[in-house]
Amino acid sequence: MDYHNEKVSLAGTGKLGAQPLDAGVVSIRVDFVGATRPTSDIHPPGYHRRMPPVTVRYFAAAAEAAGVEEERLEIADGANLGALRDELVARYGVAMERVLRSGSFLVDGTVRRDPAHPVGATVDILPPFAGG
Repeated sequence: MDYHNEKVSLAGTGKLGAQPLDAGVVSIRVDFVGATRPTSDIHPPGYHRRMPPVTVRYFAAAAEAAGVEEERLEIADGANLGALRDELVARYGVAMERVLRSGSFLVDGTVRRDPAHPVGATVDILPPFAGG
């Protein structure tokens, strides 16, 4: 018999503090120690684990667009620079979009321009620099 995800019915009455409980049937989920299941079964569809907050630092025009020089953002676990870019444009609008169009990201100290690159612990938003 497969006991994983087996449903068990309990009937009865009881008291919770001073509150009487009505008699009824309750379904519970039983998981046994050592039972395994795919991680997709652990969380409901659309659930995204959150990674620790990312420190985002803004410089020059990026700081002007954001209105701050630094902030900590909570983003979905496994998020990439493209998702961060979309979040920043949604928060700060056209001015930030202009900066990000020709600027770059410095992820944990390394310049990154690939939107598929994962987000690190610290991301600096660098506007384009003039000169050589």
